[in-house]
Amino acid sequence: MVRYTLTALAILFLHSTLVAETPKDEFNPVQTGVTSLNIAPDARGASMGDIGAATDPDANSQFWNPAKYAFAYSGGAVSLSYTPWLRKIVDDIFLANLSGYWKIGDGDNQAVSASLRYFSLGEITTGSDISAGQTLNPYEMSFDVGYSRKLSDKYSMGVVLRYIYSDLGFSTSYSGDQSTGASAFSADVAGFFTYYPMIGRNECQWSWGWNVSNVGSKVSYNNGESPVFLPANLRLGTTFTFPLADYHNLALSLDLNKLLVPTKPRRGDYDDTPEGEQRYLDALVEWEDMSPITGIFKSFGDAPGGFKEELREITWAIGAEYSYNQQFFLRAGYYYENEFKGGRKYFGMGAGFALNVLRLDASYMIATAQTSPLDQTLRFTLTFDMDGLKEMFGRK
Repeated sequence: MVRYTLTALAILFLHSTLVAETPKDEFNPVQTGVTSLNIAPDARGASMGDIGAATDPDANSQFWNPAKYAFAYSGGAVSLSYTPWLRKIVDDIFLANLSGYWKIGDGDNQAVSASLRYFSLGEITTGSDISAGQTLNPYEMSFDVGYSRKLSDKYSMGVVLRYIYSDLGFSTSYSGDQSTGASAFSADVAGFFTYYPMIGRNECQWSWGWNVSNVGSKVSYNNGESPVFLPANLRLGTTFTFPLADYHNLALSLDLNKLLVPTKPRRGDYDDTPEGEQRYLDALVEWEDMSPITGIFKSFGDAPGGFKEELREITWAIGAEYSYNQQFFLRAGYYYENEFKGGRKYFGMGAGFALNVLRLDASYMIATAQTSPLDQTLRFTLTFDMDGLKEMFGRK
């Protein structure tokens, strides 16, 4: 049986923000599988330009930095997020995310957490030359559990274990192979540091966070052949929060990201000679056979363009969040990715409203290029606070 994959389609959907004038020989994004794992799931982080490494903990910290849960103010929370994805192109692609945490033990030092992601690429009908008009519903999903703990009154760490399933392929009807997807396992390790410096007469908060995520096995869509790396990622961030007046706070944040995946060799980077062809084939075999752990270290020095291209692989985002009495929130931010590595550049904005029991957040994305399919992306998040529910039902 011949098995075809829709990997190219997924790359088109997730990274179709390329700049038309980018020279072809300069454009060299890092290639991974299950790219939907790096889509921000919640409206709060997205409205600040995809930021969350060091912001105040909430129910969606599993994606940004699970170590933050140990410093969460509430004893538990559950959040549901929904994102219609690339709605300028199609209307049936979406990301749904369910996440939450629960404080355990004495001393308010530990928390367990979990999340479930489901990314649907909608309905696709294949051409008659391949599978006689077969209808497909490709999707990617993941489920993970985490644990975080304070190691001091200022620092915590967290770990997450994740199962990933990606079904982006289809099979011809005349084959007996009925395999429908690829599975993988990964882990995250994160840290969070926060303290409260006095500036003048005001008590401020300064936090730092880091998260190494999606470190795990490779994923393959064709019966174990041609495996590709998961989108392992290093996230670093800081947030500084200061009071503007009574009940009014402003938080400024910065996040940096780098994929911990080696760059796939390209034929154009080698001499147009038989020797160059052989060197390219050797490099390609080495890339395909490389272990994920080796790939992490290789990712810091393998770019064909040297140090300049390594810097291009770093994305950054800046954002701000204004809050009034921790009940009303306004947010804005900007995300930047080098045009040679994908070219995603967009502004985020959003608002939120919180009560004792629930909080509703919404965000809106404005791409710098009007032709970008990411433009006008909406996200919605609804969060239920467990402490608020206990108070509502009269439990202590």
